[in-house]
Amino acid sequence: MNPVLDRRRAGVLLHPTSFPSGDLGPDVERFLDFMQAAGLSVWQTLPIGPTHSDGSPYHSLSVRAIGPQLISLDRLAKAGWLTDVPADPAARRAALVKAHEGFRARASADDRAAFEQFYERERGWLREYALYQALREENGERPWWMWSPELRDRDRKALSAAGNRLAARLQHTYFEQFVAVGQWQAARERARERGILLFGDMPIFVAHDSAEVWAHRACFKLDETGQPRVVAGVPPDYFSAQGQRWGNPLYDWEYLSAHKFEWWIARLATELARFDIVRVDHFRGFEACWEIPAQDETAVNGRWVKVPGEALFDALLRRFKKLPLVAEDLGLITPEVHRLRTRYGLPGMAVLHFAFEGGSTNPYLPHNIERDQVAYTGTHDNDTTLGWFESLTQEQQGRVREYLSSNEPMPWLLVRVALMSVARLAVIPWQDFLGLGRGHRMNMPGTNVGNWGWKFAWSQVAPELPLRVRHLVELYGRGPSDLK
Repeated sequence: MNPVLDRRRAGVLLHPTSFPSGDLGPDVERFLDFMQAAGLSVWQTLPIGPTHSDGSPYHSLSVRAIGPQLISLDRLAKAGWLTDVPADPAARRAALVKAHEGFRARASADDRAAFEQFYERERGWLREYALYQALREENGERPWWMWSPELRDRDRKALSAAGNRLAARLQHTYFEQFVAVGQWQAARERARERGILLFGDMPIFVAHDSAEVWAHRACFKLDETGQPRVVAGVPPDYFSAQGQRWGNPLYDWEYLSAHKFEWWIARLATELARFDIVRVDHFRGFEACWEIPAQDETAVNGRWVKVPGEALFDALLRRFKKLPLVAEDLGLITPEVHRLRTRYGLPGMAVLHFAFEGGSTNPYLPHNIERDQVAYTGTHDNDTTLGWFESLTQEQQGRVREYLSSNEPMPWLLVRVALMSVARLAVIPWQDFLGLGRGHRMNMPGTNVGNWGWKFAWSQVAPELPLRVRHLVELYGRGPSDLK
């Protein structure tokens, strides 16, 4: 039995940047209190790494680091390391520098010892990430392949000189990660005290401009200048005649296999140290990847290239014994991908927004949902359920209501359907619990502006909401006291 499916559970999808504060401060405690009162036992987030300027958590500067944007300045002030918390978000970076100065001046012996232990434990990836960030800053935020050849290609003498030259900047990044990881683990402990599991998100691909690609070029199909020879995407389909060219570098699976998948083992170890459950984004890519020539502007001329998924998951299973993973298997999934998922007992996903097209065989219709799936109303890439429903034609709305045989208002009708499903885990986006409509979605796929910035206000949380949610959670056997 996959540990994700140990019993019927209900959860909520909310990224920490959507808190009113946007960070891991007091809003976390208040949100966990809500979850406990509502009987929710799983908190799902998006990836929590440091982002590029577009703010996308799926396009991170590092898949091992935690984004400093999540650090709570209030908690640094409470620790005595920061004397003034600025109101202007633009002053955050300067405030973190002051907090580091305060730590060096006023930290207790225990705090200093904790910092040293953190550095020794995480130094393998931490030093690479800190040097990458310092060099990127020194080079005007340009990507690593635009640095001087000796730094781009990681010449040992050049890296040593850079480490000495930028030592103060490296120490600050070590401090930022010490604080960010510490605040995250504190949030996880507070969740555990309430019987709440943390559910993370691990994109299969990584950004070309990232610490991991710069530091581990041999793991990726790159040329001698660091440019991808092929990139990731998906083939042309009903929705796009040119397919989708994502642009991420693809893995050199032959190299990874020859090195016993050490890079992937280390990556998953970091995720499992921070989360109880991890969603694997684009799971389809562990069976085969759509490989596009890097010089092509579209995905039309790509080809499917097989991936040693079984060998990888065998190695992960040997290392971790259990794999509390959820496979993002949305879209057109082949029998081979299905077999790979079920071979390792990984739950798939069922999204109700996608259920009402294509007739009775649609796999996301409630009567086709299976026990070993995670049921969602929608995801971070969907509109809110109310916004989705209002965008349908009257005929489409009628089809939805006829199938569900109910005139209950949206989004509560679809929330109820997700919770009553046979899926062991049901996760509801926070916007749906708040009953929000258009204008409150997190991301619009295929667009580069206006995404990832959504925040809610506590005034939108009605006093009776926890009891309303708890009633449904317990009605459908997903409450804390339910054993099955």
